[in-house]
Amino acid sequence: MDEHSVEPQPATEPTTKPQREPAFNLPGPVLASLAVLIAIYAVQTLLLSDNAIDWLFFNFGFIPLRYATSLAEQGLQPFWTPLTYSLLHGSIEHILFNSLWLMAFGTPVARRIGAGRYLVFWILSSAAAAALHAALNWGSPAPLVGASGVISGLMGAACRFAFPPERRPNRAAHLNPRLSVIETFRSRTVLMFIIFWFAGNILIASGVPVFGGDGQAIAWDAHIGGFLFGFLLFPLFDRKPPAQPVISEQTETLQS
Repeated sequence: MDEHSVEPQPATEPTTKPQREPAFNLPGPVLASLAVLIAIYAVQTLLLSDNAIDWLFFNFGFIPLRYATSLAEQGLQPFWTPLTYSLLHGSIEHILFNSLWLMAFGTPVARRIGAGRYLVFWILSSAAAAALHAALNWGSPAPLVGASGVISGLMGAACRFAFPPERRPNRAAHLNPRLSVIETFRSRTVLMFIIFWFAGNILIASGVPVFGGDGQAIAWDAHIGGFLFGFLLFPLFDRKPPAQPVISEQTETLQS
């Protein structure tokens, strides 16, 4: 075979620039949730007086006493406060930590179930968290505020699919198959998370300060109500994840 000398050609630049990854790769429903929470807190902090904030918490926070009182003796707050309390926060530390947890656990759930189901999940998990709080604090006049109950619901839902399986750790979290309740307790990763999560809330119930606390009373019972809702009822919101492409052994050999 004859040899030919080939004159090197100047490298040509690609005609299209590579796409840049977004700084925050969060799904739309989670971004919208964060925007609403932050906007409400900004208005509350920057524009409202102390008396106006008290009025806001009284009319839109969740107060168990309302459900021990005849509806004829009060307004319509019992109908909307099981949701609106989850949009309010009492301090910058409160909304900061809730936002971080929302990004961590809301992201896989939102990608899994979509915007519409995510919204319904938020509403119902908020009500479930408030219901357990009311049952254990019947007649209490203290308003409950914060998205922790909903975020706990997202944590419970994530336990059913989002943790990496021991055999396939590199799969996208929202594409994992949903585990049954029994299967979750067979997963060491999920089981350890649940144990530590409940242990943390038991410490809160015992009055032990935990990381992220800001000195305010923490409604551990609302956390548990939300978590149980998400963990047990997530199959009602779930949809079949899209199938991942199957990579043949030949393709894997060429790419290795």
